[in-house]
Amino acid sequence: MEVILKSNIEKLGAKDEVVVVKPGYARNYLIPRGYAIAATDSSKKMLAENLKQRAHKETKILAEAQATAEKLGALEVKIGTKASETGKIFGSVNTIQLSEALAKAGFNIDRKSISLSDDNIKMLGAYEAKVKLHKEVSAVVKFEVVAE
Repeated sequence: MEVILKSNIEKLGAKDEVVVVKPGYARNYLIPRGYAIAATDSSKKMLAENLKQRAHKETKILAEAQATAEKLGALEVKIGTKASETGKIFGSVNTIQLSEALAKAGFNIDRKSISLSDDNIKMLGAYEAKVKLHKEVSAVVKFEVVAE
């Protein structure tokens, strides 16, 4: 069954993309929750018209995402946390703390668009995280976990 996605769904597709899914997944999950609509002829025509109107806006958004990616690539963030004398952190550093540190640096990035190289960061040191700014643009942010 073909559906048109109304929002970005990880491992399925991006907003306004026509994807083929199993009928039960579409009828029981995607459509009732408002994540997708059925891809009929009229909805495909409406989608094509909306995409034409939005095309020039997308180029502007893509340029802004690329500029932000360049700035994030040059940025180095420090996250302070409590740690033992051996360098082990009490707890762990996750995407929430990285998102807050980036917000302090002037970048408002949702924590869901950040993926850490290590799932659980439990030691002091330097790490990298991948930030997805646009479906075509992602940046690597270097951050360091330091003791407070």
